Amino acid sequence: MSSESSSRASILFPLPLPEAFDYLVPEGLELGLGDHVLAPLGKRMVHGVVWGLKPGPGERALKSVEAPMGGAPLPAGTRQFVDWLARYLVQPPGVILRSVLRSAEALKPSPTETLYQVSGTEAPRMTAARAAVLDAALALGEASAADIAREAGVGAGVVKGLATAGALTTISRPIDPPYGIPDPEAEGLSLTMLQAEAGGVLRRLVRAGGFQAALLDGVTGSGKTEVYFEAIAEVLRRHPDGQILIMLPEIALTAAVLSRFEARFGCAPAIWHSAAGPKVRRRCWREVAEGRARIVVGARSALFLPFTNLKLIIVDEEHDPTYKQDEGLPYQGRDLAVLRAKIEGAMIVLASATPSLESLTNAQAGRYVHVRLPARPGSAVLPQVDTIDLREHPPEAGRWISPPLIAAMVETLQAGEQVLLYLNRRGYAPLVLCRACGHRMTSPDTQSYLVEHRYTGRLVCHVTGFSMPRPKFCPECQAEDSLTSVGPGVERVAEEAKHLFPDAKIEIYSSDSASGADLVDRMERGEIDILVGTQIAAKGHNFPNLTLVGVIDADLGLAGGDPRAGERTFQTLVQVAGRAGRAERPGRALLQTHQPEHEAIQALIAGDRDAFLETEMMAREALGLPPFGRMAAISFQARDVQAVEAAAGRYAAAAPLTDGVEIWGPAEPPRALVRGWHRRRILVRADKAIDISAYLRAWKSRVKIPPSIRVTIDVDPYSFM
Repeated sequence: MSSESSSRASILFPLPLPEAFDYLVPEGLELGLGDHVLAPLGKRMVHGVVWGLKPGPGERALKSVEAPMGGAPLPAGTRQFVDWLARYLVQPPGVILRSVLRSAEALKPSPTETLYQVSGTEAPRMTAARAAVLDAALALGEASAADIAREAGVGAGVVKGLATAGALTTISRPIDPPYGIPDPEAEGLSLTMLQAEAGGVLRRLVRAGGFQAALLDGVTGSGKTEVYFEAIAEVLRRHPDGQILIMLPEIALTAAVLSRFEARFGCAPAIWHSAAGPKVRRRCWREVAEGRARIVVGARSALFLPFTNLKLIIVDEEHDPTYKQDEGLPYQGRDLAVLRAKIEGAMIVLASATPSLESLTNAQAGRYVHVRLPARPGSAVLPQVDTIDLREHPPEAGRWISPPLIAAMVETLQAGEQVLLYLNRRGYAPLVLCRACGHRMTSPDTQSYLVEHRYTGRLVCHVTGFSMPRPKFCPECQAEDSLTSVGPGVERVAEEAKHLFPDAKIEIYSSDSASGADLVDRMERGEIDILVGTQIAAKGHNFPNLTLVGVIDADLGLAGGDPRAGERTFQTLVQVAGRAGRAERPGRALLQTHQPEHEAIQALIAGDRDAFLETEMMAREALGLPPFGRMAAISFQARDVQAVEAAAGRYAAAAPLTDGVEIWGPAEPPRALVRGWHRRRILVRADKAIDISAYLRAWKSRVKIPPSIRVTIDVDPYSFM
């Protein structure tokens, strides 16, 4: 603990409270900023963090801090990050702190386990059971009593008896061992001239020190990972205690990045994401807080880890919309990563083949260094992209793969190459309706269609998670066997592909059915002929024998009122097309579409990204939309429809009148009922010069909303559902 002490400590709790609360510091207790303590809150003791220290007892009677909790103090950079986010996201600071304090167990030293190994001392009274234990211990090396006993086929007491007799040596080892130390001098892949030049730029930025931002803008398959590995190696060389965060948009990409990282630096990094178990997260949080974890690979929530000396952040696939969190605490991970780097005085690299308009605008304005990789290495070239006009070449009735795409698949498979069929729609069919009465199967208390998953025989709501067996009778008119599936999902496309190519090995890759790293490995080894995948198949994978990508519905992302729809469609199609032809064999992509004239599709065919982005930027600038303006969404939810309408109306009426701010709504969002909660929404558009967070805070202070109404403020919304 710090020697700094005071009579009062301001304690911030990880709860939705408006501010830190003051407590007396008992005599003899020394506290420092960031220390973890127990303090009384109401009738219970709560884990809090020392947020401020003040001299004197103050004028009011105060409760006392109960006790310190130990563990490394929360670093100054992390505390500053919490305070800044609370202002920017218009949230109580305790809500942000809750995202930081993810593992209270991590404040304690690692628990230990007792292991045994053969000592070489002869055991007295040798028996058959003891001999079996010694043989098992010799074969296993260091092992627990349970493992040795299981191997020997005896009880654990025999193992412990041999330890007491001296024939086995006991070893106490932490259950959460330290991570390996990465070697920056380990040999990596040979870089092309373009890659070496880009890596040199990043190394120079590392050497310059302080906050630096770079946009690593490289076509698919150009080697962006190997290039940003150069920045990582330079940080490791120059900062023996420096820490590095690599952010990924999808957990599914973690295994591939880990294997490449181990090959390059000789050890595995720390892992942080929602699917990791409590033990993994406890170990990562503790090692980061103690400064021992040098490199962390994680999802967007890894931004909230208590780094002690953060020197570099990599945001891979920085354009990806999954960096935006909509549920719970809404935030955009990419933007927060830039903020965290600025607070910590660290460098940040934003990497993508299809950068976001926000990042490109910053690069064009000179705020980011623009590092380009315009070509793939060696003989690999970008795939040829063509459209299939479904108005001229429709599939057969009840089918979804057009004749030209079928012909291309035949040619590809006969050449011994692989096919990826892409459709960003899970399940078998997105809609199930009754032929007799027209009833559409929806999720209870939710305006969301149930998606048929034929492999499991269930109807699933992808909004709430509700699931039910596919009924035999229509719930509306009771007609038997009248329910029919409408539209395709990946399961239906895979079924059609199996009908067309019965001898082909076909797999589905989606968040429902993915078998993880094993499926990716088998695809890389050429053991799969046709992969039918959702967006998860379009991200970060390198399949050397994949030469044909067929997009079943290139128009899928263009519908609706999302201002980013064109940009997202273009990015997705570039990413999925970029899976083809990444090795020596040339690749091609065929896009099935009813809108071949759409600017996003035309730009992809022409390979003219800049023209498309210029058109998008002009449209956004004319409307004052991001990145040329600011947006926010205020959402209201209540069980009673009249209550939510009244609350949203009162909130809208209290909006401050300010030039350069437009208020739209309140109105129903497309999903106006979710899990029995009625929803209304206000959208706010503001000129770029306006501090929209300050405006929203002032607005919020004018209105008192009853506790029965849930109000969520989302700065820079991405979802308009």
